[in-house]
Amino acid sequence: MKSYLVSLLWALCVLGAPANKQTRQKLLLISFDGFRWDYDRDVDTPHLDKMAGDGVKALYVTPPYLTITSPSHFTLLTGRYIENHGVIHNMWFNTTTTQTKPYYQTQFVNEWWDNGSLPIWITAQKQGLKAGSLHFPGTASSYQGQVAEVREVEPLLYNYKNETAWRMNSDKVMGWFRDQNLDFVSLYFGEPDGTGHRYGPDSPERREMVRQVDRTVGYIRHSAERHGLSDQITLFKIPGFSFGDLAFHLVDFGPSGMLLPKPGKLEKVYNALKGSHPHLHVYKKEEMPERFHFAKNDRILPIVLWADSGYVINGYFPVQFNKGEHGFDNQELDMKAFFRAAGPAFHKNLEVGPFETVNIYALMCHILNIRPEVNDGHLDVTKHMLGGSPFTILAAYYKILSIIN
Repeated sequence: MKSYLVSLLWALCVLGAPANKQTRQKLLLISFDGFRWDYDRDVDTPHLDKMAGDGVKALYVTPPYLTITSPSHFTLLTGRYIENHGVIHNMWFNTTTTQTKPYYQTQFVNEWWDNGSLPIWITAQKQGLKAGSLHFPGTASSYQGQVAEVREVEPLLYNYKNETAWRMNSDKVMGWFRDQNLDFVSLYFGEPDGTGHRYGPDSPERREMVRQVDRTVGYIRHSAERHGLSDQITLFKIPGFSFGDLAFHLVDFGPSGMLLPKPGKLEKVYNALKGSHPHLHVYKKEEMPERFHFAKNDRILPIVLWADSGYVINGYFPVQFNKGEHGFDNQELDMKAFFRAAGPAFHKNLEVGPFETVNIYALMCHILNIRPEVNDGHLDVTKHMLGGSPFTILAAYYKILSIIN
C-alpha cells in the first residue's frame, strides 16, 4: 500500500514599501488549506516561483500536532503549541453530554476559542493597529471581549472551490487595506484541501487545483499593486476493548483520536489498546512524546491515539473513505508545509532550511512592530529571512492528507 499526506499553504505578504522608517507595514497572512510542501514540484507554478525569486521560501515548515485545520491555524495566530492555546481539534465536544459539533458550528462556540491565548488580531488592536480577517479559522469568536475590527465568516455550505469568489475575496481584502487602512488581515482559502480529501494528493484534480492556487497567488500580488487513504484500524474489533468502558470518545475523524474512559477503566482501556495493532500508537496523555506538545491542556482527553501514515482510526466500523487525509504525526514528511515570503522586509532569492510554523507569529509581530503575547516561538528562527523594511507577503503551505491505493 502506498500512502501520501498533504500539507497546507500559508502566505505572508507585506504590502507596499514604506515611505520612511516611521510608516507602518501592512501585512497579509494567507492560508491555502491542504497545500503540501511539494505540491509545486509536479505542477507548473510560475507565480509561486516568482514569489520565491522575489523573496524567501523554505524547503518545508513543520506544523504543530494535531495537524488539522483549526488547531494549526490557531497556532499561526497565537504562536503557541496546541496544548497551550487549547483549540485541540476541529470539533468542539462535551465529554459529559458526549455532544460534538462539526467544524463549521465549532467556529461559533466562543469559549472553544477564547481560552486565554490572544490571536494576533487582538494583540495588534491593543497596540493601536487595525486588523481584519476573512474566513480564517477563529474569526467568528471574540477574545477577552474583542473581535477583529473587520471580519467576515464564510456562510454555511460555502463553495471553497469557486475561483471567481477567490478573486472577489482578494479584492475585498485589498479594499480593507486601502479604504479602511487596516494594518493586518488574515485570509483563508479552503483549497486544495477539499480536492485533496476527495480525490487524493496524486490526482489530476489536485494538480489542477494547485494551478488555481498559483493563479490566485499571482492575482493577489497583482491586486496589491493595483490597490497600492488509508487502511482502516477499527477499535471495536480489538480484543479486550469495549466502548462500554468509555464515557466519551473522539474517533472516526482521520488518523488521530482521543478517549475518556469511565472512572476506574483507564488502565483497562489503555492495556487493551496498547500494542494491539502494529500501526496504532496509544499513549496516556501525560506520556505523550514531548515533541508533540500535546499533553498539558485539560481539554486533551486521558488517552491519545494516532495511526501511522496510510491508516485511519475508526470506532465501530469503517466510515472513512477519503482518498486523502490529515492529522498524522507532524514529523512525517507528507505532513510538512509549503512556505513563501516576499516583499521589502525579506531578502530576495533566498532559500532557508526547515522550521516550525509556531515561529511565524513572532515574525509577523516583528514586521508589524508590535509586542508579541507570550508564545512558544522565537524570532531568532526566522530573522535571517529579513533583509529590508518589514513589508511583505509570506506564503506557507500547511495541512495534511493521505492517499490509498
